Amino acid sequence: MFQAISDRIIVKLDETVQSSIIYSDEPVKMRNCGIVQSVGPLVSLVKPGDHIVFHLFDELPLPGNDLVAIRERSVLGIFDN
Repeated sequence: MFQAISDRIIVKLDETVQSSIIYSDEPVKMRNCGIVQSVGPLVSLVKPGDHIVFHLFDELPLPGNDLVAIRERSVLGIFDN
């Protein structure tokens, strides 16, 4: 498991989230949604376990299990649980 540093967030991608904005009979796969796995010490807005949506082209792929690293400023929102 990766431990985030600085203002970074480690996110496990969750493509099963369905968009309420895009109307379709098929589920919409969204590569900019995920579950926060780890946060760096400078992150204040999210915590591990939060379901978030982030800017699509700001992620850095990490080895294994659909993990990406993003900066806190890339977070667009947190889904209500």
